[in-house]
Amino acid sequence: MDRGGCQMNGGGGGGGGGNHTDQPGMITLEDLESFSEDQLSDSGNGSLEEEAEIMEEGDDRLLHYWQDVARGHQVEVSEDMAEPIQQLTSNNQGRSHREHIPFTLLARKEKCGELLYEKRQYEKGHWACITMREDTYEQSICYGFMRIMRYICQQNSLEDYLGMTLPIVTVVRTDETHSVVSNDVTVAYFLPAEHQAQPPQPTDSEIVLEIWPATTVYTRPFTGPTNEVTIIDQINALAELLDSPGVCVNDSFIVAGYTNPAHSNRQNEIWFLERP
Repeated sequence: MDRGGCQMNGGGGGGGGGNHTDQPGMITLEDLESFSEDQLSDSGNGSLEEEAEIMEEGDDRLLHYWQDVARGHQVEVSEDMAEPIQQLTSNNQGRSHREHIPFTLLARKEKCGELLYEKRQYEKGHWACITMREDTYEQSICYGFMRIMRYICQQNSLEDYLGMTLPIVTVVRTDETHSVVSNDVTVAYFLPAEHQAQPPQPTDSEIVLEIWPATTVYTRPFTGPTNEVTIIDQINALAELLDSPGVCVNDSFIVAGYTNPAHSNRQNEIWFLERP
């Protein structure tokens, strides 16, 4: 199996490496749900309106707001993240500004009205990806997306905001028994349609632009936190539901996130990749 790139065929991802505890981190994929500025709440209550009110009061308060959220994940947000945070927040106040990755639904399996899994076809496209090796999965996705966020917010050859797409995906790798998650986690962002033909180059040398091939995936939704334990549980659950799990890559999987990792009721999917 190719380990030279962070592709959806289960490849390993280039660049990254080391423990980035001295790097600024960030927590957001879709909306930053409302958390108290004085104490991190696990309730997940709040709204975009509250975040907008905080944004109107200035960059400093918005930065502090995110720093409080990040501490709950043992992630530090540095002062120089204020401008990218402001850009992403101001450009994503409405859901219409978020482009979803296009796919074709091939099949859908249900039981008693409950969705068991879907089979989808994703077409070839450009992705920006970076591989991180932090102490925990959640630290890796936070620090990794922070660097992807900088690329989205002007640290690119266009020096312009590129636009947000969903889901943000992370490629995880396990042992053969699906009991241990590797420390290497690849965070990947699908380039918006307007940038697919000519992707802007990142200024961060560890962010790699890859053309991922057309891929068939088996996907199952789940809610809640994403960590090593829940990922292993979801991998094993989907493997039991598939009629022919042997058609899929055995050691590389994708966690697709549609809501921010600070939310206690995250909307996620686990993806199995069909062998090419």
